Amino acid sequence: MKTLVKICGINSPNAMTAALEAEADFIGLVFHPSSPRFVEIEVAAYLAGYVPDSVKTVGLFVEPDDKTLTETLENVRIDMIQLHGMESPRRVADIKARFGLPVIKALPISSRDDLLDADDYASSADWLLFDAKGTADQPGGHGLPFDWALLKDFQSPLPWMLAGGLTPSNVAEAVALLRPPAVDVSSGVEASRGIKDPAKIRAFIEAARSL
Repeated sequence: MKTLVKICGINSPNAMTAALEAEADFIGLVFHPSSPRFVEIEVAAYLAGYVPDSVKTVGLFVEPDDKTLTETLENVRIDMIQLHGMESPRRVADIKARFGLPVIKALPISSRDDLLDADDYASSADWLLFDAKGTADQPGGHGLPFDWALLKDFQSPLPWMLAGGLTPSNVAEAVALLRPPAVDVSSGVEASRGIKDPAKIRAFIEAARSL
């Protein structure tokens, strides 16, 4: 089974074109204002118009209120919601029920104990995303790795994505070690902070599927 690829933090037509031409499976649009990859609703709506039905557009939020979600989803074609903050299982379930979209819940990982949180979201989320621990302002997209061995032989209750410090040069190693259902990258395919490099996007997707 091929590893699915999510390119997160798309904020320009050039980056979007590169990701789609390289056949990314998920496109991530960031709606967290503190992120260098933040996109305004008008820009996001324009970019989402590029995405074919075969590719999932993911809207990334950090502890959003219902007003923010409603305004965004009314104006941007979003297929999945990614929650990258400290949202509780109850809040995840509420968002999923209220807005009727699948939810990816990001979990920060620094020790094996952190994986215990995965079971708490088994009945509310649709996917889990394991990322390195970041900061309050930048919980994801920081380029920090974590010890992949923590996930070795881990039985996730849901489909999951591996994130955190992945690049074109190390993603094949990660896939070989863990065989994750999907991998997620943002800063690892950038020319500078917040600016995607089309060549790195293509190289990352090719490497992720090289095995």
